[in-house]
Amino acid sequence: MKNKLLILLLVFFGLDSFSQITVDETHISNIGDVVYRYTEAPTGPYNVGIAGTNQVWDFTGVWQQSNVAPLLFIDPSGSPFDLQYPNTNLCLNDNGTYSYYNKTNTGLFLHGLGDTVFNSPALYLPLPLNYGLSVTDGPIVVIQEAVYGPFLSLQIPNAVVAQLTNGIANKADTALIKITSTTDFLVDAWGSMTTDLGTFDVLRLKLVTYTDSELDVYCSDTVTGVGSWLLNVPFDSIPALSGFSNNDIEYKYQWITNDNSASFLICEAFVDANDNITAWAFQTPTPPSSTFSLDAEHFRIYPIPATNTLNVEYQEDVITDLKLTDIHGKVIIESQFSSTINLSLEGIARGVYYLTLKTEEGELIKKISLQ
Repeated sequence: MKNKLLILLLVFFGLDSFSQITVDETHISNIGDVVYRYTEAPTGPYNVGIAGTNQVWDFTGVWQQSNVAPLLFIDPSGSPFDLQYPNTNLCLNDNGTYSYYNKTNTGLFLHGLGDTVFNSPALYLPLPLNYGLSVTDGPIVVIQEAVYGPFLSLQIPNAVVAQLTNGIANKADTALIKITSTTDFLVDAWGSMTTDLGTFDVLRLKLVTYTDSELDVYCSDTVTGVGSWLLNVPFDSIPALSGFSNNDIEYKYQWITNDNSASFLICEAFVDANDNITAWAFQTPTPPSSTFSLDAEHFRIYPIPATNTLNVEYQEDVITDLKLTDIHGKVIIESQFSSTINLSLEGIARGVYYLTLKTEEGELIKKISLQ
């Protein structure tokens, strides 16, 4: 498990005249939402600004029509790892990576990533958010697992074991890894943020996450069978883990809105200890026209909402792959067409679905309501 466990998200728009806001669970994304996100290393003279009231952040000119990907908020039930997350009510599909959450009136809690279920849920977002809110989550044991067998031998080869034990042992039998996380949340500013999408009333949330990883390895001699534990092994002493630290600190800022025409996270910026931006992500228009996403204006999709049929027309005569999936990610219809297609929806349950259209030029994902 890599050190940095918390990741993701983003979204939409607001007003020129701005005021202090409150964000609660009703403003957090729901099942069926589709959000488009742009991620990139920053260029230009941008900074996170200062703490305080009535702040103004102008991040226009940042977004480009590349590095854009959709985030799909789906029902955990029926998703690939649903049986491992019985106490969650929201799942995020980020290009095939699934993260599982429980959304309550006191916070958004992250329960795990894919088949890695956290020992204790980690607070992803405290709720409700108001200016001046200060919350500490932890320390909590996020991961506590035993690793052994061929995978362990691959990560810690015999030669590395011999080096770690000064030749006393030559095989790693068992490794115990324990990851403890503590996050400080502080709403340190409020004001107005402008991006290429629009202007928003926002709260700025500062997050500092401390991740402490303890690695204990039981090593033995394959001839004598004698073995012993190496406690708190430094990651940098193992080539496969040399890029990680046993003790890591992550700093980031999130700009969050309560505009229900959007989702909640307008921008997320990762920074160093001196608040220099190292990476960031923004919500983009839905859908953007880019090398990844097809221009929605090239398609005619009707009727909306759909009833017994759904028609899709593409202004270009090219082969288009079509897929209709439900909010669990289950494929309901899969087909291929050129120019136009008429889909029969007879026998399909009423509800929210995702329509994915893909050509050699890119992909378009559209939320469809079936009534």
